[in-house]
Amino acid sequence: MSKKQKIKPAVAVANRTDDPYVTLGAGRIESDKFWRWGDDNLFPNALALMARRSVTHRRIINDKADYISGKGFTCDQARAPLLAAFVGRVNGEGESLRQVLNKLAFDKALFGNAFLEVVTDAAHTFLSLYHQDASRCRVARDSAHILLHHDWTAFNAAEARTLPLYPAFAQQADGTQRAIIHYKDYEPMFEHYGVPPYIAGFNVSAIAYKTDKWNISRLDNSFQLSGVMMLDSSVDSEAEAERIVRLAEQKFAGNPGQVMFVIRESGEGDNSRFIPICSQNEGDWQALHEQAVSDIVVAHSWFRSLSGLEYSSGFSAERILHEYEVALNTVILGEQAELTEPIREAVKAVLGLDTSSLQIVNRPPTRSKPIYMKVWEARKADGLDYDPDDERQQAFLSEITKYNIRSID
Repeated sequence: MSKKQKIKPAVAVANRTDDPYVTLGAGRIESDKFWRWGDDNLFPNALALMARRSVTHRRIINDKADYISGKGFTCDQARAPLLAAFVGRVNGEGESLRQVLNKLAFDKALFGNAFLEVVTDAAHTFLSLYHQDASRCRVARDSAHILLHHDWTAFNAAEARTLPLYPAFAQQADGTQRAIIHYKDYEPMFEHYGVPPYIAGFNVSAIAYKTDKWNISRLDNSFQLSGVMMLDSSVDSEAEAERIVRLAEQKFAGNPGQVMFVIRESGEGDNSRFIPICSQNEGDWQALHEQAVSDIVVAHSWFRSLSGLEYSSGFSAERILHEYEVALNTVILGEQAELTEPIREAVKAVLGLDTSSLQIVNRPPTRSKPIYMKVWEARKADGLDYDPDDERQQAFLSEITKYNIRSID
C-alpha cells in the first residue's frame, strides 16, 4: 500500500428513513427473487416485536451485545497509525469500529443473523464499513447476493438494492464497489438464514410478557374484582339498553371492561346483583413468571447475575466476576472472533494493513481482581494481549498497586 494512500470516508450507503417495525399480520409474500425468512417472510418482525415486549429477554440481548463489542479496540498506534485511524472512524457517518460491532452483535443476538456492508473503490484507496439492519435483508435465490428493502410487507423489486456476498464486489453508480458480509448462527435444516440461539425459549419469552401484561391489567383495574352485573330493567329499544349499560359502567365498573353487564326483563321486585369472579391463582402466576424468566436465561446460554436478576438478593462481586469469566470463555470471545475475522480479512485485503495488533478491550462489570494475580493473568482476563514470559507482566497486582494502598492507609 502506498504511503500517500489515506483512509477516506465513503459516501452514504442508503437513505436512513424513519421506519418503525411494521405491525405483524400482513399477507404471505411470494417472490422468486429471494428466500423467505419465515413462512410469511416476516419472522424478523416477530423476533423484534417480542424483544420489545419481554423485559428480561431484551435485557439479555442488550447485555450480550455490549459485552461482545467490549469497551473498544486497541492496536499498536506507533506501528499502525492508519489502522488506528480506521478503528476510530470506519464510515462516512463517523462511526467507530466499536459502534458498528455493537450493532452487529445486537442483530446477531436478536435475529441469529447480521449484515455488514463493505465499501471501497477499484483502486482500494479507502475502506468503509456500514451496518445494515438485518430485518431489511433477505438472501437472493442464487444464494450469492443479498437483497435490501425498506418494507418487506410491500416488496417492490424496483426499490430493492442487490449486493453480492463478500469477497465479490459490485460496481455502483457512484463509482464505489460494494459487498456485504452475512453472519449467521448455524442451525440444522436451515440453510439460508441463521436461527437465534434462544429459539427454544421463544414461547417462555411470550409467557413473561403476558404475565407482565396481566399485572398491568390488574393495576389498570385498581385490583378490583371482575364479575357479572345482573340488572333488572325493561327497555323499549337497543339505544335505551346501551344508555343503561353506560350509566352502570360509570357507577359500578371503575374501568370499562372490568365488569360484564347483563340486562334482563324485570320481574317482581328488583333482583339486580353483582356476581364476583374470584381468582385464587396469584401464586400460580408469580411462579409461572419466575420460571419463564429462568428459562429465558437458560435459552440464551447466559447468566443471571449478568442480567441483573440477582441484585435484589444482594450484590455479589465474586459471583459476578465468576460468571463473567465463564461467559467470556464460553460466549463472548467466540462471538468476538466470529464477528471480527471477516473485518480483519477485509482490512488486510483492501487496505493491506496488518491487524495482528488489533484487540477488543474486555472488562468485567466490576473492577476488583485478587491482588495475588499477575499482570499477564489480569490482561488475559480482560481479553487483552498478554505475554507470560514478559518480565514486566510477571509482577503481582499487589506490587503495582502498593503505592495506592499505602496512600489509602
